[in-house]
Amino acid sequence: MRSLFSWPKAFLFVPLAGALLAWNGKPHPKAAVRARTFAFEYTATVKDLPAQAKAADLWIPVPHADKSQDINNLVITSPYPYELLDAAHGNKVLHLRVLNPQPTSFSVTMKFDATRREHKNPVLSPETPGKRAKEAADPDMQRWLQPDQLVPLDDKIRLWAQAVVAQAKATTDLEKAQAIYNHVVSTVTYDKTGQGWGRGDIYYACDARRGNCTDFHAVFIGYCRAVGIPARFSIGFPLPTERGAGEVKGYHCWAEFYTPATGWVPVDASEAAKDPARRAYFFGAHDENRVEFTRGRDLTLAPRQQGVALNYFIYPYAEVDGKPFTSIDKQFRYHDVVQTAK
Repeated sequence: MRSLFSWPKAFLFVPLAGALLAWNGKPHPKAAVRARTFAFEYTATVKDLPAQAKAADLWIPVPHADKSQDINNLVITSPYPYELLDAAHGNKVLHLRVLNPQPTSFSVTMKFDATRREHKNPVLSPETPGKRAKEAADPDMQRWLQPDQLVPLDDKIRLWAQAVVAQAKATTDLEKAQAIYNHVVSTVTYDKTGQGWGRGDIYYACDARRGNCTDFHAVFIGYCRAVGIPARFSIGFPLPTERGAGEVKGYHCWAEFYTPATGWVPVDASEAAKDPARRAYFFGAHDENRVEFTRGRDLTLAPRQQGVALNYFIYPYAEVDGKPFTSIDKQFRYHDVVQTAK
């Protein structure tokens, strides 16, 4: 495994002060929060069920409303009875069980309308500098300081995280998180080639220095937690910037970190790496072109699955007779309901 200290310093670290200019300089004119309203359709098709199966269980993540998004007009179409249940971290789950299922396919479709608002931390926003948002306490705060299965907090990770913040001469939690963000965006490449990417494995990402959003945020979240900063993971779907309609091919994930001075701060390190012009923006903001489904990793569903905890939960998950079952097709589509000026 490549050592953190083998990379050139100029490649590893970006000066902290320059990156803070976006919110520490002269106040900008107040801008309206951007929003986007769209219809979303999520379809899961379970197929090729084995003959003589005694029971098949299917779980689908259900989007939740929060301060950044409204979820309305939820409609489920299913050939079997289902239930909507609450799970850990405020997540919601659709679950159905089929006894003695026929070895034929069946589909479950979930449709809803969503309004997603741009999520900005007001302390870091040039429109409202220094004004902290009012927000309810997170009951899972201690969980966001603990390791995940693929994001351990061992001595090596702590050493690497401390080296990043020390090189940046960061002292406050906000400065430390900024230094970690700068480090991740500067040293990890968005690249979905080869094998190993997409699992959010911090050691893979630190060694390969490439991957997708899951890998970027594994490093960011892991390093934050390693220096005592709570950080949490969210996953959902991205929407193209252009308004219209189409199919969404895959998920997107992002992160938030917490300091007493700022409250929760949104971060999207992988989008910043893909679009360097928006690097300052994505430290302190999530745009409106997304919809969140679940929060957290190593998830237990409701009712509890018999398999291991899920690394993350965005695609449908099934078990047949208590064992994971992967023969599931999935499709995600959207269309904008209101054309919102950017």
